Amino acid sequence: MATPRVEFRDWMAGVQARVERALDRVLPPGGEAPQRLHEAMRYAVLGGGKRVRPLLVFAAGEAARGAPERLDAAACAVELLHAYSLVHDDLPCIDDDTLRRGKPTVHVEFDEATALLVGDGLQSLAFEVLAGHRLADDPAAQLEMVRAFAVASGTRGMAGGQAIDLAAVGQSLTLPELEFMHILKTGALIRASVMLGARCGDALGGAELGRLDRYAKCVGLAFQVVDDVLDAAAPTATLGKTAGKDAARGKPTYVSVLGLARARELAQELRRDARAAVEGLGARAGRLLDLADFIVLREF
Repeated sequence: MATPRVEFRDWMAGVQARVERALDRVLPPGGEAPQRLHEAMRYAVLGGGKRVRPLLVFAAGEAARGAPERLDAAACAVELLHAYSLVHDDLPCIDDDTLRRGKPTVHVEFDEATALLVGDGLQSLAFEVLAGHRLADDPAAQLEMVRAFAVASGTRGMAGGQAIDLAAVGQSLTLPELEFMHILKTGALIRASVMLGARCGDALGGAELGRLDRYAKCVGLAFQVVDDVLDAAAPTATLGKTAGKDAARGKPTYVSVLGLARARELAQELRRDARAAVEGLGARAGRLLDLADFIVLREF
């Protein structure tokens, strides 16, 4: 008799709780020297966020039949890197924000110098976790996972996208230029999350990996489109961060380029494209399909 499929919300809550426990284990104890820095790192990471990137790691890992212990390490690595990017993005020299995940940003709760070091520490810890756990049977395959993760975080990924974003303040971007910026800034780490999860399991063929990468590209863009829609349409209390900040600073968004209604339509188109990319994987793609729906249909 087949095991009943766990409802998506229950599955999501289970993964979120599992990742929270894993993050608690890999982060330095708050009482360990340098105590203030370690306390601030834990403040930045624990007890908040939807954990979308770890959820994608586990969803892709389930599609590849990856061991949960391996997925724990990959999920922690992507969430630590994501948290580092948020801490640095919130600094006065970049977005100058005071609220993140419903609480004061790290530089407000601690200070700017500590926030800078928190980001440095979290980025280093992400690579330590990724390299310090056995994620693949073939050492060369794991080395490639670390390399791809580095690309996703560097100038051809997240950092490069942030640089383009900063240069675009007060400028008008075309839709292709906006998409390129977000393929790097937001999409690169989301794509890395999917591919890391997939590579923690059975060896997949090129066609299957291509399907997963196409899915991840569509989901990554959809995530940013929805973020822009929510920033324009949802209140600060709902978002857990300052609403309307991008528009106030003159940053190009999908809403400013396309308008609110067309941006919502684009999110739905990307959702359909993401689902179509992995439907050929059959039942193994169930959680990936669920997550495409969650990312686009979320209201918080």
